[in-house]
Amino acid sequence: MTSLSLHAASLAAMASDQASAAVPAAVAAPQLAWAGWILWLPLLSTIACCLCAAFRVRGKAPAVITVAALAGSFALTLALYGKVQHGPVRIHLFDWIDLSWGSGAGINSLTANFALYIDSLTLIWMLFVTPLGTLIALYASEYMEGDLPARGGRGYARFFAGVSIFLFAMGSLVMADNLVMLYLGWEGVGFASYLLIGYYYTRPSAVYAAKKAFIMNRIGDLGLAAGIWLIWLNFGTVEYEGLFQALAQAGSDESVGGWSVKAIPFLLMLGAFGKSAQLPLYVWLPDAMEGPTPVSALIHAATMVTAGVYLVARMYPAFLLHELALPTVAWVGGLTALLAATIGMAQYDIKRIMAYSTVSQLGYMFMGLGVMTSFGAVYHVFTHAFFKAVLFLTCGAIMHGFAGQLDLRKLSGLRRLPGWKITAWTMFVGCLCLAGVPGSSGYFSKDAILAQAFVTPTPDGAWSFRLLGWLALFTAGLTAYYTFRVWFRVCAGPVHFEAGDEHHGADHEPAHQAGHAGHDAHGGHDHGGDFHPHAPRLAINFVLVALAVGAVLAAIPYFWPAYGDGWIQQMVSHSSAAAGVPSHGAEGAASAAGEHGGSHATLLGFDPHTAMYVVSSVFGLVGIGFAAWLHLLNRKAADALRARLLANPLTRWLPTAMENKWYVDELYIAAIRKPLWFCGHLFALFDRYIIDGVLVDGTARLPKALGRLFQPLQSGALQGYAVTMAGGIGLILAWVVWVWMRGMAL
Repeated sequence: MTSLSLHAASLAAMASDQASAAVPAAVAAPQLAWAGWILWLPLLSTIACCLCAAFRVRGKAPAVITVAALAGSFALTLALYGKVQHGPVRIHLFDWIDLSWGSGAGINSLTANFALYIDSLTLIWMLFVTPLGTLIALYASEYMEGDLPARGGRGYARFFAGVSIFLFAMGSLVMADNLVMLYLGWEGVGFASYLLIGYYYTRPSAVYAAKKAFIMNRIGDLGLAAGIWLIWLNFGTVEYEGLFQALAQAGSDESVGGWSVKAIPFLLMLGAFGKSAQLPLYVWLPDAMEGPTPVSALIHAATMVTAGVYLVARMYPAFLLHELALPTVAWVGGLTALLAATIGMAQYDIKRIMAYSTVSQLGYMFMGLGVMTSFGAVYHVFTHAFFKAVLFLTCGAIMHGFAGQLDLRKLSGLRRLPGWKITAWTMFVGCLCLAGVPGSSGYFSKDAILAQAFVTPTPDGAWSFRLLGWLALFTAGLTAYYTFRVWFRVCAGPVHFEAGDEHHGADHEPAHQAGHAGHDAHGGHDHGGDFHPHAPRLAINFVLVALAVGAVLAAIPYFWPAYGDGWIQQMVSHSSAAAGVPSHGAEGAASAAGEHGGSHATLLGFDPHTAMYVVSSVFGLVGIGFAAWLHLLNRKAADALRARLLANPLTRWLPTAMENKWYVDELYIAAIRKPLWFCGHLFALFDRYIIDGVLVDGTARLPKALGRLFQPLQSGALQGYAVTMAGGIGLILAWVVWVWMRGMAL
């Protein structure tokens, strides 16, 4: 047996020991039927926004309706958390799919009602999806003002209808009682993302990005659909309550395990990788920046991209059906994190940098799930939702105020500009968390994942997860570098700015907003000409501050309550992802490693969970130090370094490949798109000239040709008919004579 197989077998043994026999049975709770309004409010908001569009409402009614509906969903989620802290409970809303066929022993059924499955994992997700959705909608009420009908726009109501659809679909996905309802929400967020990414439908790049996202997600969705079908085929149910019981029995029954069972985790994995933008299906997410910035924050921070992580966490027992499933999840996540970080280092569009950062952080989450710390993965989802939302929305505020400008080479010193201090310092808070600076929420959530890579059982000769841990630490250093590269370039240094492509002449802002924008600390002048950026107003600034505070406070669940395990860990331990939560903390996990044939886990001779606080801090601070030197203290050094790399034939490939995103898109075009284009045109020609020309049209022309052959016989002339009759009689006589003579010869 290979070392990887030994590693996987030990991983499965550890999971089997830590997991309970089965997820507890759900308790029916009809008295909690009001929880359905968490879904119905966004749905009603969608209908109301469509009515606003139909009646051409000129004000901000769509925004007010959407914010109120989402705030109501958040309030109901808090109330539901107060009623159900662990669960699970099942809340039946209405009958949906209830089919049965066959008779006797051969009876089959498929039941998938519209019902809610509420446990601690559901509550964690809804406790950040609903408040972040509300704040992003509030932010958008100001950000999207240019699309108000009163200002000549046409899409204000359409935008908020799309946001409402998004939140309804995400709620359906997370709160679903069964996999079919989850798939409904899964496709719903895909549909909503297509609408919102392609919001500027007159812009070809936006249309292309929307189609790219839709098509790439369909690849993953096919895997999820096939996985759901195999689950029903093998276990006879798609409802969580019965399914988790069946999976627990399958885990203890060695006779269960044909190819169709072993394929289930890999098909679910394909769906998760497509929705959460992991290798090889990640290329759609950076292009999703073509949508309005609130859409980017909604997709990247709180909703759609976390759906894949949720799927793996929810279906964690299914990933124990194959010994290589979780190691595959871990390595795909780790490699995605590294690849995306290297690309983000070399980009200049600040929103695109944050997009690649999202891909990278999602990789960390999948790595956490793969190395058996579902707690670390879920906690990183929780913290990332807040700090990545504030980073995207600060980028949007900059884009909004500087006429679409996003190039970090053309922006500098925002913290010195009047009206921009809130944007600059809230971005700073987000950067601290993303870089994992000690004491920040991102520091604790990321360290939980990094440490577990060194704790997970490592039998003799199995080195894979430790190598993965060191790669993830190196990636953490790169993350700190490119994160503060943005902040040092855009918010620090001397004041300088240039208007973006959306600037068409002087922007006549009030004089108090222009202020001293044309002067830096050293007496220099900006190159904006007559352009004066307009600073964010109350709605945007309030949301940025609220999210920054949330990003800071997100560190508290790591320590609270003060006794026992933290809040997130307690919540995850009462869900279907409990197999990835060590039963006795870090020490218990380390001892479990030794019990299953591996050495006691160490990192540089120390306990990994203790040493990681120092090791990850060193990597992060070194990355920030490089960023400070190259992009704040000596900005010319960065350009000089790039020039030297490009001038050397041995190193020219590195910056070129990173700036061109490792040519992955070009590889897909050459290996997939162009062959499909060629095959499509070849089949079109075959269809036109062979199928249609020869078979269909040729068959149709045959009777017509025969008719034309005999057409002269139907001339209408009497003498012609006489000749025809005579000729026919002659042929008959000739045939009779020929037969008679042939008979005489015989």
